[in-house]
Amino acid sequence: MKKKVISTLMATAMTMSMLAGCGGSSATPATEPAADTADSTTEAAAEEKTEEAAADTTEEAAADTTEEAADTTAASGDATEINVYRCTFNLANPDSEQVAKVQDAINDYIADKINVKINLTDVGSGEYTDKANLALANNEINLLWTASWEGTIGTNDLYPANAVYDLTDLLPGTPLYSSMAEGQWEAAKYDGKIYFVPVYKDNVEGYDFMFRQDLIDQHNWDISSVKELKDLEPMLEDAKNDGLKYPFLTQKTAMFYRWYIDKFDFFTADSATNFVAVDRASDEVVDTILTPEYLEFCTLMGEWADKGYISEDDYTKVTTDTTTQTQDWAVSWWTDIPVNDEADSRYGQDVTMQPATNRWAHSTSALGSCYCVTANSTPEQAQACVDFLGLLYTDSKLADLYTFGIEGEDFTYDANGQVTQTSEKYNHSMWESANATIVTPLDNEPANKAELYDAFNGGANTSSAAGFRFDKSPVESQYAACANVSGEYGFNLENGGIPASDVAATIEAYQAALDEAGYQDVLAEFQKQYDEWKASK
Repeated sequence: MKKKVISTLMATAMTMSMLAGCGGSSATPATEPAADTADSTTEAAAEEKTEEAAADTTEEAAADTTEEAADTTAASGDATEINVYRCTFNLANPDSEQVAKVQDAINDYIADKINVKINLTDVGSGEYTDKANLALANNEINLLWTASWEGTIGTNDLYPANAVYDLTDLLPGTPLYSSMAEGQWEAAKYDGKIYFVPVYKDNVEGYDFMFRQDLIDQHNWDISSVKELKDLEPMLEDAKNDGLKYPFLTQKTAMFYRWYIDKFDFFTADSATNFVAVDRASDEVVDTILTPEYLEFCTLMGEWADKGYISEDDYTKVTTDTTTQTQDWAVSWWTDIPVNDEADSRYGQDVTMQPATNRWAHSTSALGSCYCVTANSTPEQAQACVDFLGLLYTDSKLADLYTFGIEGEDFTYDANGQVTQTSEKYNHSMWESANATIVTPLDNEPANKAELYDAFNGGANTSSAAGFRFDKSPVESQYAACANVSGEYGFNLENGGIPASDVAATIEAYQAALDEAGYQDVLAEFQKQYDEWKASK
């Protein structure tokens, strides 16, 4: 399993290295990218296709691509075509025919409003990063959904790879720029420029324990007594005795950087590089792997796995993003939002939250869901992306169509004018679609959802490191090597993959492997940049 993790990370690193070469050419119409890369056979096929794509990025291929893009625009009259890639979290496999119907409905609706035509590609979250990476390498995307936490195509991956378009001069005076407060744009900046367009949602970060309500009722659990992870143990024991497969579902996520957000600002916003953070108490950069908190957390996860509370399916990545829609689990985690009842619709069952952390505003919290225009786009395509997002963020009918699909097929409006989702073919959530102030609330959400979001974002703590962004270019090779080591050691440690008795020794080996990969250089560079940033404030 560890060899497979390393192999996958190396393949990802290879793909990302190609993105830096995507910057000068124009996008071609979207095509269906590579198939699922979940097992080793399809991983090899994806790597082979990626290598072929790299060979195509010569000057001759770039010229051909530009000519094709120009032909496409001309053929559609005044409308500029843009290729939109988005991820779906509510369905394991989006229905391509229904996505095409939604695409056509969107184009019919916007035809007399903006001179833009979209080609929409909807990809299940389990294969999104692989397919999006391949499409990026092939210059097949103009408008891409991403996030600060997303793997390999996250904001901290795309920006240093020069894979995103500078929108700074395009935005002022547009409906898109006016659709949210200027503070949101300031929080999204990299080096003083705007490359990413936030989805205005819960743009601060905090986490909850999530329980199935039917189990709360069955066992009379007092979830208000749960203040920290270890308080869950009586409930996990009940779930195990019930025969549930996943008493504690980690959702195959390395969770240290989430559960300990009150102690540390993990400003990389990446579970694969949570080996460095700012200690909130001292306001200094620290090696989190050597902290008592890391030993405490990994030991607890090991103990829970030993007791059968955590399944090996999580640390072997067998669980999927739709496992939470089953009744095989008892307790999991949830990113706190103003209307947590949204989870009921997402997971198809009644779930209840109990706060696990405070809420924090920091450098990446505004980019927990966002869009970017790819660097391969022409100026006309970039403008079309801005125009489309401007309408999407200000027109409720378009926002509902893009989020929920076709009225009468994928959703209906109830007597209160709120949305009831009915489709298993097209199903998205507000947080990964358009602004909370525009998307119509679901039938199980408060009608004043927009006001609740404004209050939620305004009530958070502000991190001492808010505004700091680490430039990894001086230690890029060491940083990438450390990320590979984290994938080998950290993921297993944080998902119960290491027996409790072996955790301390494994952490020691983990740190040694990090140091061999150049970790001390990375740590020193973090500290240097953070000290310089503090001095400049």
